[in-house]
Amino acid sequence: MGGTTPAIRGGAARRPDTRRRGAVVAALMLAMALAALDSTVVSTAVPQIVGDLGGFSVFSWLFSGYLLAVTVSLPVYGKLSDTFGRKPVLVVGAAVFLLGSLLCAVAWNMGALIAFRIVQGLGGGALQGTVQTLAADLYPLAERPKIQSRLSTVWAVSAVAGPGLGGVLAAYADWRWIFLVNLPIGAAALWLVVRHLHEPERRRAPRARVDWAGALAVFACGGVLLTALVQGGVAWPWLSAPSLALFGTGLALAGVVAAVERRAAEPIIPGWVWRRRTIAAVNLALGALGLLMVAPAVFLPTYAQSVLGLAPVAAGFVLSVWTLSWPLSAALSQHVYRRIGFRDTALTGIGLAALILCAFPFLPYPGSWWQPTLLMLLLGGALGLFQLPLIVGVQSTVGWSERGTTTASVLFCRQTGQTVGASLFGAVANGVLAARLGGAGDLDSVTRAWDAGTAPEATRRAIAEAVHAVYLGAACAAALAFLVLLLVAPRRFPVLDD
Repeated sequence: MGGTTPAIRGGAARRPDTRRRGAVVAALMLAMALAALDSTVVSTAVPQIVGDLGGFSVFSWLFSGYLLAVTVSLPVYGKLSDTFGRKPVLVVGAAVFLLGSLLCAVAWNMGALIAFRIVQGLGGGALQGTVQTLAADLYPLAERPKIQSRLSTVWAVSAVAGPGLGGVLAAYADWRWIFLVNLPIGAAALWLVVRHLHEPERRRAPRARVDWAGALAVFACGGVLLTALVQGGVAWPWLSAPSLALFGTGLALAGVVAAVERRAAEPIIPGWVWRRRTIAAVNLALGALGLLMVAPAVFLPTYAQSVLGLAPVAAGFVLSVWTLSWPLSAALSQHVYRRIGFRDTALTGIGLAALILCAFPFLPYPGSWWQPTLLMLLLGGALGLFQLPLIVGVQSTVGWSERGTTTASVLFCRQTGQTVGASLFGAVANGVLAARLGGAGDLDSVTRAWDAGTAPEATRRAIAEAVHAVYLGAACAAALAFLVLLLVAPRRFPVLDD
């Protein structure tokens, strides 16, 4: 009956249960804020960190190490939450994240800080995957857009506020407070989860078996391949010996993963994740979403400063407006997918997103600030209409015992798409710049030249053309997501009763 259980039918019983669920939702929002903030909060404090610890040549691993750990741990935590329940995985993940935060705050050199950021990432993977899974557990299908839009809002606000918060703490306190501030927030989330989250008893095997060999193989394979993607074209050329060695090792480990998982009784990445049309289509579509998100998130601030001549704060505003329309559109998407279905709603959103991304290269040069701002506002609305119906829809096609694995696979594909997008679009931008400037420099060097006031008009035009090329690439990713949903996803998702 609409997801209502006998325990909360009566008025007297409903009030404590509602309060308990509200406390758990508050804990989920705090945990989501921690995971989102830690992806961006370090960025503006890098000068202070490098000045204190040194290690400028490897500081990019502060971000890459965290990203790698989050991405490769998502499938493992998803399977563990289906095996042992959400609460123990969330509690252990939060504890690992807080331990990593404390260790980061006392790091004595850059190597130690990078290692502790990886520990943080191992906890962050549990936070991201388990929070999204619990959101589906707590709410029936009719109410899931509410909690998902709240989590989307928390993620968007935290991601935008992260650089500003990091800059303030680094400038007026000490960069170590960037990590120490996690402790009281995380402790509050942990307390709420331990006190108020009570999962119903589930039938499970008398002796739950964990595929530790598969988990180790997934870690190794994902870590090697993602390292090759993150560092390729940055730390070494794409066709260099280190790059080829990493890709070769990663492909060999992928074969090991396939062999181990085929023999495992309870594989970390079960084959049904890719055999079921709905889940496979959503995985591929959200992988394409991760790919296209890189274009505005990474390259629009450079465009706003170098081409439009905006200050850093104003450039950040141009990017941040999509965090206003995205959650609003996501919250309203339920009224659309209840009429036309999950797939067709997502098709509408990604189709609009492709058109908006295609419009970016047609902006006048140099143009005005409101033009890309308007496009970002529209893009956020389109992507909200695309992402949330897919997440709610795919979670509704599986039962409790498969929901953690399904959610983790979706998030894993999106994270992997972002990693691939950063490498791919970075190569595209650098290639366009090299062609326009006669092989002189890449995006980083010309942007530094602009900041120093030495970039000529030709450089501004080259940056504009490079970013236009990246946006066209993002439009291709949106078109790929559209085709995947159209050709692979069933028109009506096979939704299970609550």
